[in-house]
Amino acid sequence: MLMYAGGPVTRFEIILILLFGGAVMVVGICWQLLGNWKKRTSGRNWPTVSAVIDIVSVAFIEDDIPSPKANLDDSYYLTTLTYFYGNPEQQTGDYSRRFGKKDDAEAWANSYKGSTVVVHVDPRDPTRSVLRKEDL
Repeated sequence: MLMYAGGPVTRFEIILILLFGGAVMVVGICWQLLGNWKKRTSGRNWPTVSAVIDIVSVAFIEDDIPSPKANLDDSYYLTTLTYFYGNPEQQTGDYSRRFGKKDDAEAWANSYKGSTVVVHVDPRDPTRSVLRKEDL
């Protein structure tokens, strides 16, 4: 039986602890959903300019957090497309995507090397830009 401060933990206290843990999980999930929504809508209404994808890279990101599931591997390949645009001076930005297999990551990245794409540029700060998934 759990003990603290000289007495047993009551059923009510256990329920409160579980409710608190559940509330923390709900807040975490909502925070992640809000971040995903912000990423999807970011720059949607900014003016667009043409950009050229000049640099592509693939990096292996190793899962260094121990997992209780022995067969679960959260390692992945992060592919980054770096693009250049003029507004009015030359600026740069990048777009990243995760892949499970190196061959898939390299094939996807190489298919965009040298491509011209449309990027959305922040009208208040031309050094900030977004290459949206829909514009690839």
